[in-house]
Amino acid sequence: MSDTEEQEYEEEQPEEEAAEEEEAPEEPEPVAEPEEERPKPSRPVVPPLIPPKIPEGERVDFDVSDIHRKRMEKDLLELQTLIDVHFEQRKKEEEELIALKERIERRRSERAEQQRFRTEKERERQAKLAEEKMRKEEEEAKKRAEDDAKKKKVLSNMGAHFGGYLVKAEQKRGKRQTGREMKLRILSERKKPLDIDYMGEEQLRAWPAWLPPSQPSCPTREKAQELSNWIHQLESEKFDLMAKLKQQKYEINVLYNRISHAQKFRKGAGKGRVGGRWK
Repeated sequence: MSDTEEQEYEEEQPEEEAAEEEEAPEEPEPVAEPEEERPKPSRPVVPPLIPPKIPEGERVDFDVSDIHRKRMEKDLLELQTLIDVHFEQRKKEEEELIALKERIERRRSERAEQQRFRTEKERERQAKLAEEKMRKEEEEAKKRAEDDAKKKKVLSNMGAHFGGYLVKAEQKRGKRQTGREMKLRILSERKKPLDIDYMGEEQLRAWPAWLPPSQPSCPTREKAQELSNWIHQLESEKFDLMAKLKQQKYEINVLYNRISHAQKFRKGAGKGRVGGRWK
């Protein structure tokens, strides 16, 4: 069998099968026995979806420019909304910043006012303290002047018996003098009285008119020379005493070193003071 014959046979075979199916008698369907009718559950009725009808043969015109324009308008609207929100937020922040600056400036002015008030109060307090201190010093100076006047009056009455009076007062006191009292006593003994009460202001400033020009000396000049000699004598005594003190310190150190050296190498038992301590 050739290829052509096989092809014709295959085409005839399905045609024969279709004819046999048409000629076959229909089998009777089995009659179902009547059953009791049961209520069927109600189902929601879904309306049929009708697709949109597109007219055939007509051209559907989609305006691309219109879609693009609407999209651009939508984007511009969103952008404008964002810009408005941004500027609103910025305006609010600027208002808050201005309020903050005003608050800072107000607090700064309040602090400056408080500082000025405190400075004024402190100045008043210092002025009161200075005034009180000056008043106390004036009262003390006045009281001291009155005491000095009384002492001078008593001393002038006592005269030459002042030294004996001091000795008696010290004996009656019977207490050991402090360093300050000893210094004051020594200074009072070494202090030479100036004794210029009888001289007036003119006598102290210029050559006295009551002295003749041939007078070789002047009371003021003599007093100045006397004071100069006294100061020179005191300085000389001070220098001699300092030199003597220095020599005595040197001799004490030499003797102390000799004693320490001798006790260090001394033989024999017993305790001795070596190097500034007892062993």
